[in-house]
Amino acid sequence: MKIVFMGTPDFAVPSLERLYEDGHRVLAVFTQPDKPRNRGMKPAPPPVKRLAESQGTPVYQPASLRDPAALELLKSLRPDLIAVAAYGKLLPPSVLELPELGCVNVHASLLPKYRGAAPIHWAVINGEEETGITIMRMAEALDAGDILLQMKTPIGREETSEALHDRLSLLGAEALGRALPLLAAGKLTAVPQDPAGATYAPMLSRELSEVDWNRPAAAILNQIRGLLPWPAAGTSLDGKRLKLLEARPGGPCSAPAGRVLSSNGEGILVSCGDQNAVRITRLQGEGGKKMAASDYLRGHPVLPGTSAGPGLL
Repeated sequence: MKIVFMGTPDFAVPSLERLYEDGHRVLAVFTQPDKPRNRGMKPAPPPVKRLAESQGTPVYQPASLRDPAALELLKSLRPDLIAVAAYGKLLPPSVLELPELGCVNVHASLLPKYRGAAPIHWAVINGEEETGITIMRMAEALDAGDILLQMKTPIGREETSEALHDRLSLLGAEALGRALPLLAAGKLTAVPQDPAGATYAPMLSRELSEVDWNRPAAAILNQIRGLLPWPAAGTSLDGKRLKLLEARPGGPCSAPAGRVLSSNGEGILVSCGDQNAVRITRLQGEGGKKMAASDYLRGHPVLPGTSAGPGLL
């Protein structure tokens, strides 16, 4: 099959790899423009671009697919299908209508749940026990196209959004690999989404970071797991702002919410609003390195009875 692939970050890399492995003819790759990264702020190519170039595939990075030049380029390529995974740009109707087999998207949720930019993080933040991949036929409305194929996977109780991201990127490649030959053979039935079941997963922001210790312990643990690697959950202890990178259930307690119950080699135990506690086991101080909470305590003792407070970084 002649395919144009559109994708940008690490999540999309396994899907593009799968197209090469399955013997499809990848005519071109469209990806976001290079962006400044790291301390030197030098423009760095997206992961998908690096893979495409290693395979000798032409790479295009238009600022917008509404640019007439981009549309003419796509027309000249004459793809059978456009495959999209985390591209980061909406496809206009002129592009959606171009390929004979249409445009399909690899989306990291079980649509219609969690349409939008951050489905993996929100599934963890909301304490979902299951998620998956949807291969859908793209429509003009965001993530509202007909469902072609879905694959499900459980979310581990301690699984972070980082770990789930990596698993879903591989599952997305598997789902795409299964879907394309069935689609080409006319063996997939497109199932419209039920709008009544639609939920949204908006982009993450720093405003989501602050831990409200009045909430239940389970909700706080989900927040910590779900906001990795960015923006990370945050709090403050003794006036020092901290990112919370890892925590586990600390058991029942009777102290007021946000009170440090103990601080030792096992971590920092903090009471929550439902008379349960959370044990912080890994953290990062402002301008500091990621480390075990026990290592942090050696240089920054935190006494029992200390109150945890707002800690946006």
